Amino acid sequence: MNKYLEQIKALNKPSATPRSTGICSLRISAFFEQMKELLFYSWIHTNLNEERMNSLLHEAETNFNAALKDYKDCPYSFDNLVEFLPKLKDMLLLDIDAIYEGDPACESKEEVVLTYPGFFAIAAYRFAHELYLNGLKYPARALAEYAHSKTGIDINPGAKIGKSFFIDHGTGIVIGETCEIGDNVKLYQGVTLGALSLRKGRLLKNEKRHPTIEDRVTIYSGASIFGGQTIIGHDSTIGSNAFITESVPPNSLVRVKPYDLEIAKH
Repeated sequence: MNKYLEQIKALNKPSATPRSTGICSLRISAFFEQMKELLFYSWIHTNLNEERMNSLLHEAETNFNAALKDYKDCPYSFDNLVEFLPKLKDMLLLDIDAIYEGDPACESKEEVVLTYPGFFAIAAYRFAHELYLNGLKYPARALAEYAHSKTGIDINPGAKIGKSFFIDHGTGIVIGETCEIGDNVKLYQGVTLGALSLRKGRLLKNEKRHPTIEDRVTIYSGASIFGGQTIIGHDSTIGSNAFITESVPPNSLVRVKPYDLEIAKH
């Protein structure tokens, strides 16, 4: 026996509320990958292979149930998830349309599904949000962090995001738990929709801490918008690197004043 084993065991006392969190994280991410393939099977494969689809369904159900094995008191089941799939597919198709129509560099909607990190993060969010709404907050967070690790896009599963959501590029985007985003909103890389101050810590848990973004708002790269009382009015555009802590009226253009730029020859 390794001479350090007893010391390591002493550092790992049982939790007061033990859960198989590591297994849950692994299983819920595998479940998502399998369900994403099933939802877009005809977009990925030439033929509908029933044997393969049946195998994916079985694996997805097994992983889902394993991820939720510590949540025996939660009535939400794989059956409920399957019932949610048509609504989910409709939402994702709208997201795909928004990305395809909004990005002239995109050659096809299949390209969005197979290669766009923004769509990957949105799809994971929409699965995770359904889990979150049904009391499965740790599995939801584990799935969100899986997408975060794959894409660099951090969307808390508690956020409320409307239809036709477009994340362009996406790296570094942060969307907080109590953020509310309307329909037809477009975010570029590096946008933060965050809390104004967390000095009160957990005392703020049940308060709205993150901004509201109304319909048809575009927020360019590096903009930071903070505070639960901050509302960005519909049809507004927020320029790059803006720092906002108060509400913006509808139909506004917010931009940082240009700084002096000097170009000199070597």
